This record gives sequence, structure tokens and C-alpha cells, in this order.
Amino acid sequence: MNDFLQFLSEPIAQRSLWACAVIGAADGLMSALIVLRRSSLQIGTLSCALLPGLALAILLFGLGEWSLLLGALAAALLVGLSSLFVARCSAVDADTSLSLIHSAAFALGYLILLSLGLQQKVDDWLFGNILSMSNTDLCVAFAAAAITFILLTLFRRPLLLWLFDPIAAAALGLPTRALSYGTFALIILALVSSLQAVGSFLSLGLLVIPGATMRLLTRRAQLMFPGAALIGGSCSVLAFFLSFPLGWHLGATIILLLALVFLLAFLLSRRGK
Repeated sequence: MNDFLQFLSEPIAQRSLWACAVIGAADGLMSALIVLRRSSLQIGTLSCALLPGLALAILLFGLGEWSLLLGALAAALLVGLSSLFVARCSAVDADTSLSLIHSAAFALGYLILLSLGLQQKVDDWLFGNILSMSNTDLCVAFAAAAITFILLTLFRRPLLLWLFDPIAAAALGLPTRALSYGTFALIILALVSSLQAVGSFLSLGLLVIPGATMRLLTRRAQLMFPGAALIGGSCSVLAFFLSFPLGWHLGATIILLLALVFLLAFLLSRRGK
């Protein structure tokens, strides 16, 4: 216990705790949109598209914080928007084109990183290492969270109309194509900001489970957003306090707690029927 209290006094622990709260709440809020949008599998494949961006950024500009961030963001946007373009311009659907492009890009990025001798870094980027977050990483997480909260609050009503009835949204003059690309870009921003915390593999859980849990607990879409943010943030903070005494990986502990909360919500929802 004394070791844990001493650890909490360190700046690295305080940064990690803030990161858990901010990233967990922001990704939880975003998860409500993802679940309502029914794009969970799409986000799963897209999360792995961050790796080639990291690889090319290191290859071109070296191992720097901003080069990694911009590289991951550029790769995710390129892969995601390319899949939408291919789907609109061919008979191949969006999920198929995304899977094709992402798998090829992931293979290329993985080979580049291994050739650069960055096996340990690859593990951190795939599964997360929140304790290694710098002040810059924390600032990026705060900025991404602020953008997410502001945009989803301001545009929640048109987003919900577009999600539930895209034909009516178009008839009312809403920019449905801009909403599609805009939400996609916002999801990519959430993926990039959570890369350091839970990695590209585990970020799918943080971006899906809170919203899926709220989907079991309420039929009101308006309540899903704050509820999912609360679940994501509280589970992430609780995981921080559990992982150190138990000696568990923090990112994996976050996802495990979220899964347990989902299981509890599932059991409660079945009991009420």
C-alpha cells in the first residue's frame, strides 16, 4: 500500500490517472455514436490502420511525439477515407474495401517497424502503455476530448436524425455526406488519442463497450451519450487503481472491467424480460 501511495505522488502516475479519466470518458461518449452508427466492426479494422502511419512517420521524420501523432492520424484518415471512396466508386462495399486496404497497410507498417528494430515499441502501440504518456500526449488527449464533447453536444440532434432516418435527414436539407465524413474523422481522432493508452488492438473495446452497455440499459439515444461517457471514464479510473496492486496491464484491465460491466448490464436486461 505504501508503494502505491508513493507511486501516486509521482508525475507519471498523475498523468496516467488524468489520461484514464479523460480518454475513458471521451471514448465512452464516442462509443455511443459508434454503436448507434452500427460501425463497430469497421472501427476494429480501422484501429489497426494506425500502425503503418507510425512506421512511415518514423522512417521519414524519426521517432518524435508529433511525427508519430501526425503519422497515425494521416494513415487512419487515408485508409478510412480511401475505403469510403472505393465503396462509392465500385461494387465493393465499405467494410470489404476497408478490410482490404487496412490489412495491406498493416502488413507494410509491421514490416517497416521490425526492420527498424522497434519490436518493443510495436508491442506498446498494439496494446498500449499509458504509463509512458508524456505531457504532449496528455495535451493531445485533452484536446481530442474537448473537440469530441463540443461537437457531439452541438450536433447531437442532427446526428441522431441522420443515424435513425437518413432519408428524412436528406429531405430536411441536412448535409448527410458531410455528417458521414465528419463522424468518421471524429472517430479516427478518438482512435489516435487513445493509441498510447490502450493501443490499436484494445482501443476497439474502449470505443464500443460503453455504448453497447448503455444500449442494453436504455432505449433513449439521448441518454446513451452521457451514460457511456460515465461508464468509460469510471471504469478507466477504477482500472488504474486496480492494475498496480494486482500487477496487471492497465490497458487490458480497462477493457476487462468494461466487459464485466457489460455482462452485468446484459444479465440485468435479461432478468427484466
